[in-house]
Amino acid sequence: MSPSVGASPVPPSPLPATKLQRADPEDLQAGPGFIKSEQKPPKSIVIKAKTPSKTLPPELLHQIFVWLDPKDLGVLPRVCRSLHEYVKNNWKLCQDVYLLHLDKPQNTKIDWEQALHDYARLKIICERPAAADKVRFYPIVHKFAHCAIGRWLTHTPLLARVPQESELPFVFQAVTDILDRASSQGHTNDNSNTHSASRNADFLRHLFSGSDSTRAAFLERSFMFDRVRCEHPLRFPAADDASRREAHQRGAKLHCLYGTPILNVGRLRSTRTYPFACSTVYDMRGHTERTRWGPFRDDGTDRVDWEKVEAVMVVLGYNIHSKRFVSKLFSDVWSTPFSGSWSHSYMSTPPSPSPSPSPPPSPSPPAELSSLELSDPYGVAGTWYRVVCFLDYNDFWNYNFPMGGAFPANLPRPGISVGEATRLIVLKLRVTKIEPPGPEDGQALPVVHFEGDSRLLDDGWDANGSSELKGKVRLTKEGEVRWTSSSIYNGEERWKSEGIQVGGVRSARGVLGFWFDSDYDANGPVGPTAIWKASDSEAPYGKIADILPTGFLAYSALVSADDSDPEGEMDYSADDDDEEEEELEIDYETLRGELPALLLDANMEILGSAPPGEEET
Repeated sequence: MSPSVGASPVPPSPLPATKLQRADPEDLQAGPGFIKSEQKPPKSIVIKAKTPSKTLPPELLHQIFVWLDPKDLGVLPRVCRSLHEYVKNNWKLCQDVYLLHLDKPQNTKIDWEQALHDYARLKIICERPAAADKVRFYPIVHKFAHCAIGRWLTHTPLLARVPQESELPFVFQAVTDILDRASSQGHTNDNSNTHSASRNADFLRHLFSGSDSTRAAFLERSFMFDRVRCEHPLRFPAADDASRREAHQRGAKLHCLYGTPILNVGRLRSTRTYPFACSTVYDMRGHTERTRWGPFRDDGTDRVDWEKVEAVMVVLGYNIHSKRFVSKLFSDVWSTPFSGSWSHSYMSTPPSPSPSPSPPPSPSPPAELSSLELSDPYGVAGTWYRVVCFLDYNDFWNYNFPMGGAFPANLPRPGISVGEATRLIVLKLRVTKIEPPGPEDGQALPVVHFEGDSRLLDDGWDANGSSELKGKVRLTKEGEVRWTSSSIYNGEERWKSEGIQVGGVRSARGVLGFWFDSDYDANGPVGPTAIWKASDSEAPYGKIADILPTGFLAYSALVSADDSDPEGEMDYSADDDDEEEEELEIDYETLRGELPALLLDANMEILGSAPPGEEET
């Protein structure tokens, strides 16, 4: 109804000034928004105005409303009928508002009104102060959120009797949709040479990284976090408890897309996630023919088990972060939330010819690629980093095959924290064959076969530090990117690996998975591994310095220390950090200049995927 209908005239004299006071509790009974004042206002105050949508041309309204926050645009249709008619189904307005805040999707055939609504709702959910309010919501309150009824319901005891619904399915779908619609801004992130900048990723990073309650509500929802928080052993979820299992999978995948491992949910040593992640990674009961010995569910369907992928990320992240200088070298992969967690987020940056400011990054020239590489949708060819971790085999054996009776099948093995070895490797891969997908593969993309070489960064660790590599990349039936590889020594296959590329095709986040014995030995060993791309180039010696991160040679000095790092498990004060950084101060430019010559002296032919660091007997 128009404000002027049935209204009394405006008083001729101005209203006297009043002093506002904080409302008394009994005054709140009069309704939300009531404020007590020393002098009563007149019975009615009317501002005569015509409906703007009837007096302004649509083009001008569009230019005004396009600058509204998406949350405010959602309220606009509730102002009056004419504004409701203007905004409803106005896909152009919703599209322009969306593109002011997020990337332009590669596929523009989307429901812009729904996409903007989901963006606003996700933001509202994550801005709730308490984790409990984010985890569950009341549908009736959500329906009347923008009126007095919703505000009244929020504060009434009757709310306890209203049915609740979980927010996790919506948040999961909204986050994955936003990442699926991400696109490059034409340059890389400030801390990376290969991760494309994206406003979508920036938006999600802001929502999740700045809020402990948001991470607790949606990223810490897997069975691993249930175990961390529970003081007594938990049973695996029952096979028929589909809703609980699906909630675990959604929370784990969100954590993997977040990309920065959550290593602790409190200040106590007992709240570390690492021991329970190790329990998942090293328990041989999870590595069978039904799971393909990789990060897949134990049902033979080849669906990704995101709880396993999450455990791999936590174990590798813990070991990388324990050598804090190394984690800084690869902060784009291991310390920057949502960086590279979307399809085609990898960006190849040509090396800079001089110390002068680099031009904006651009893809490598197609002329440098072979015909096979040009036909490769996964971007396999080039130089990659790899990290592997493994337990001492005695620890591995005692954990899986202890003295006494068999461990109950419905219980996870206890957490384990006995220290692991960590190896950093560099790979050089090339495409050898491309063929149509098989009946067990996803049909949208072909199968790409590759070969290559791998080498540990320090041959002193392992007499078998160098190996040949072969493998293939293809889609699973659910559309995930699956990597399978084998490490070959003296013509004999020794180790195999299975992994899933987090974020999809050509994501900069990389591949997480397991290595294991090529004969699928039921006695192991197994362990976690990850690879992520450094460059499209199989760089000659003179260009290696442009591929490796600044300060890379400092890694050799750090990894020569004992692999177990008890201080890596402790909290550090700011003073300790400053003191350690002073000790590790390095002349990076000198190192970059010396690196090619040092690699030549070491006769290192750059570099590929290696075994888990075990010497052959």
